[in-house]
Amino acid sequence: MTERFDQELDWGALAPLRLRARSAAEGLWAGPHRSLRRGAGVEFAGYRAYTQGDDLRFLDRHALMRHGLRVVREFETDTDRSVRLVLDVTASMSFAGSRARGAKLAFAAVVGAALAWIALRGGDRVALEFIGDHGLPLPWGTGMPTFERIVSALEHARAGGSVSPERLTQLVTRLGRSSPAGSITVVFSDFLDLPASALEELGALSGRQRALVAVEVLDPDEIDLPFKGPVRLRALESDLVVDTDAPRARADYEAALAEHTAKWRDGFVARGARFLRASTGEDPGAVVRRVLEGISGAGA
Repeated sequence: MTERFDQELDWGALAPLRLRARSAAEGLWAGPHRSLRRGAGVEFAGYRAYTQGDDLRFLDRHALMRHGLRVVREFETDTDRSVRLVLDVTASMSFAGSRARGAKLAFAAVVGAALAWIALRGGDRVALEFIGDHGLPLPWGTGMPTFERIVSALEHARAGGSVSPERLTQLVTRLGRSSPAGSITVVFSDFLDLPASALEELGALSGRQRALVAVEVLDPDEIDLPFKGPVRLRALESDLVVDTDAPRARADYEAALAEHTAKWRDGFVARGARFLRASTGEDPGAVVRRVLEGISGAGA
């Protein structure tokens, strides 16, 4: 069994990130799409909590003076949209099997960076967040300098450790407060070894005029367990080690994986989100296209 358990990210054939992302993005998304633009001359869409960096021109002074509430007004247009990328950087995302182009986190980074390039080229705002402690989040930004900052943050991200229920709650709460109506959140994760509350927590990012697309990122070796004879399976986010016979375990393993995926898929779909699976053995451009189709459907 070929496996890599080190915490340094294995980029494999996916590096350099900037070029791989642009190659996957070229020509995939050029048409108009619906979102929000703050400013005059567009349709009023509602209020949300003020976050640092918001344009003070749209701070609702009446709410501030009467109730001490800091909220901003939002307006809708057909020209741009806000896209937030959320990448899982817990330890299991460092896995790279024998047939993979790179680690799961590396593959998610290429697809995420490609989406950022497409969105920013279209004049949209993009932000970046991480599930775990090994990535530097970035606030909303526009223009190609934001793409360079996103690429740098992704290149320096590392997969390691786990995320506690408390940290996950804090993350989702912050995202909920800083995501404007009409925004789209794209989550990349293997959805393995996350807290029991993760489905409900992440699912809450869908709804109230906000869309969510969940991308399950798995290695080919995780999907079909191709090994022969005795095999030792080791959990990346715990001390669990299992010795088994691969051919005998394969049917039970595939059934368990199907049940796991169905739980997350059905849970997200029930909350109005879109869900898709991506294999790190795929062409990243094909995955970018499917994510864009999910975004289009989520925004319908």
